[in-house]
Amino acid sequence: MAQTNDTIPILIVGGGPSGLTMGYMLSQLGVPSLIIERYATRLDVPKAHALSPRSLELCRQFGLDVNYIRNLGTSREDGYWVNFITNLSGKLVGRLPYERMDRGVLDATPAMIHNVTQPMYEDYVAERVGESDLVETRKNHSFVGLQDYGDYVLTTVEDRGAQKKYTIKSNYVIACDGAKSPVRQFLGIESEGEDSYESMMTIHINADLRPVVKDRVGMLHWVMDPEVSGFVIGYDLSGNQVLICNFDAERHPVELWKEDTCRRIVNAAIGTEIPYDVISYRPWLISRKVANQYRKGRVFLAGDAAHSFPPTGGLGLNSGLGDVHNLVYKLAAVYSGFAADSLLDSYEYDRRQVAVVNSQQSLKNGKQIFGLLKALGTTDLDASKARENLYRNIEEPETMKIDEGIEGQREHFDNLGLHIGYIYRDREIPKNASVYEPSCTPGARLPHAWIKPLSPGIINLPAINSSYVAELSSEEVQAKQFSTLDLCPFDTFTLIADESSAPHWEKHVQHLQLSRLLSSSLKIQVVVEGRDFVIQPGVNGEKWIELMGLRKGQATLIRPDQHIMACFDLEEGVSHIFQALSEYFDWDRLKQ
Repeated sequence: MAQTNDTIPILIVGGGPSGLTMGYMLSQLGVPSLIIERYATRLDVPKAHALSPRSLELCRQFGLDVNYIRNLGTSREDGYWVNFITNLSGKLVGRLPYERMDRGVLDATPAMIHNVTQPMYEDYVAERVGESDLVETRKNHSFVGLQDYGDYVLTTVEDRGAQKKYTIKSNYVIACDGAKSPVRQFLGIESEGEDSYESMMTIHINADLRPVVKDRVGMLHWVMDPEVSGFVIGYDLSGNQVLICNFDAERHPVELWKEDTCRRIVNAAIGTEIPYDVISYRPWLISRKVANQYRKGRVFLAGDAAHSFPPTGGLGLNSGLGDVHNLVYKLAAVYSGFAADSLLDSYEYDRRQVAVVNSQQSLKNGKQIFGLLKALGTTDLDASKARENLYRNIEEPETMKIDEGIEGQREHFDNLGLHIGYIYRDREIPKNASVYEPSCTPGARLPHAWIKPLSPGIINLPAINSSYVAELSSEEVQAKQFSTLDLCPFDTFTLIADESSAPHWEKHVQHLQLSRLLSSSLKIQVVVEGRDFVIQPGVNGEKWIELMGLRKGQATLIRPDQHIMACFDLEEGVSHIFQALSEYFDWDRLKQ
């Protein structure tokens, strides 16, 4: 392991969800890394609360147990709804589903969204990181500066406990050090977007809200009372919640906030007297920023260091996990010697557009939801008058078109298209964040279908436990254990074909191997539908086979990150496979 003034292939600055996940994934790929964390302990505020379907898919691919993760956090039953209410004990004005947690979403992904606090996820990944000899974490060590020498980077780090500085030599530095990223600032990388447009306060409380909400459980509770103007995140309705409220910083300066101020707002949100503790409160500004560069020399930005969004949409943490998933296999390819450094340039090209789209959607969501509150008259400076306007408008729903206004928020709470539908190299802005259409095209994530493995060892992952979806029969749970995504190991390129065309494709892959164009570290496998796996019966499976063109002899080459590299027709052969791979690899080095 790296010691003071030693050398390490990858230095990761920041030990949040992106940094920890990157360290863990690199260790699975056999690449040593060192994580430095600025603080000795993590903040206890729950922060982000949802792992998207794509985040759970990539966790599963790298051996993070999604069945275990799903037992952490909020149950599906408690997290299913978004409630629009006067207050938690008041009138239910309307409700929408929170994201896609209906049984039908399992036709699009093997892992529907799950609500789990960021610290819970970080603790689990940190535990897995601690099991590896290839990754070390140093807490209370902070970034000071760096110098990029072209072939390596020297980073100055401060041991804050000992108050001593030292240097680390590394091949690359990955900045996962948050929205205020000292690394990004040191490099002078500018960002596009708005610095702020709303002042917010996060109030972390410990309260038993179940007697208050009763059967109106939900993940999010948008409180319309003018004293609040915000929402409650119900991480655990029995005892762990956060209230996020919008406030006028000129009328209520941050420096004048006290616990009594927080209690006044929390009391208005609850609407009745119950005991609770105010654990913490902190102000922040809503902002939308995307770094203009994700790479500068041998330094990369990932997670919040590369992009920061408003929380309206829950896209920030998940975008960060997508960043590291895209970057790790490329770093491992360069480290292993079969890819040129230029492969790493594709990281920014792939991921920055995803962040731009997600940031714009988050901003749109925020404007729409606060626009609804304003339309209901809850923003009058006189709180009593604002409350009077609110209740009058609620009693006249047709005049105010309240149902229409709530329905207009649906896209805010259903981002399935953004979560799993992004296509690398596609610069088109999606018309609707909720719409997902599976696509067998280069850059798209491999479409999901449920499968039954046939060949021993074709999938080295535990079965998915779908029994958390109570509507499924035991037979359906049995059929929903493995996905087409499980066919793609994180260190291998996968060519999917069917039985009739398999000899054709296996001959060409074998030709590449015999010609010594593929090294032992550059692995490619041919996986055959009908021999290695079969699609589970059903309309969705039939659509998958048709989409992939298997009965027409087509084959699809999948990158290690489960995104499609190329699609081939039956008349194509070894030269086309070679051409698809040549975009990524240093063939001259492989021939040596």
